[in-house]
Amino acid sequence: MDEYLHSATLSFFPKKVVLVSLVLFGFRLVLLTALEKRDSAYFVPYRKVLPRDILAMIVFAFGVVPAADFIDRWIMYPPTLPQWVLEWPLMIRIALYLVLADLGAYWVHRLLHTRHMWRAHKWHHSPTYMYWLAGVRASVVQMTLVNLPYLAAGALLEFSPWWIFWAILLKNTFANDLMHLNSWWGNRWLEWIIVTPRYHHIHHSNNPEHYNNNLAVLFPIWDHLFGTYIDPEKVGRNLAFGIGESVPAVRLVIGL
Repeated sequence: MDEYLHSATLSFFPKKVVLVSLVLFGFRLVLLTALEKRDSAYFVPYRKVLPRDILAMIVFAFGVVPAADFIDRWIMYPPTLPQWVLEWPLMIRIALYLVLADLGAYWVHRLLHTRHMWRAHKWHHSPTYMYWLAGVRASVVQMTLVNLPYLAAGALLEFSPWWIFWAILLKNTFANDLMHLNSWWGNRWLEWIIVTPRYHHIHHSNNPEHYNNNLAVLFPIWDHLFGTYIDPEKVGRNLAFGIGESVPAVRLVIGL
């Protein structure tokens, strides 16, 4: 499961989600690893890091997600929208959901990079390598906060068809894999529309000049509008990753 899937949706089809997620993981493992090996931006010791990242994925899916879901249900009541809003065409409501949720996710992400909240985000930045599964980590505190804008915007999708859940699952899975893909793929015009691998790799850089930049989750327009954009073509691919410190695993997972 991926960082930006708001966990409350898992309560709808828990058994089917697990089965589909296993099938989807196998497909991603074969296809994305093959793509990365054809055009790698960095050397990644896959045999060494893959078991570690699968374990991180399991901890995230079966530990972090339920914990964050429980906390969110306790601290937040999703807004109730007027009936006339829910009668808008589905495509309009989906578009608004994507824009509003992503705007909220940008500001939560920006909050996580402040001095007082950084410890909640360290686990996500802890890998010293970059490939499609490296972004699976998110602490309980981080996930609880990241869920909030998605849950709030999710009110727009009330009474939507059953397939909306699966579409959101696939969208979030693809977006998370893409931004962490071990490839220097992207160009300036595209990076006004969607976050590309090279765009997000700069955000994971351990260079202090890059810490608080390229924070967008899906739509890079927020970085352009709010002054957190760095042009990947001016930085280049000679990047190093990690947080430069050793933190106990339990603290990383909880976010304390």
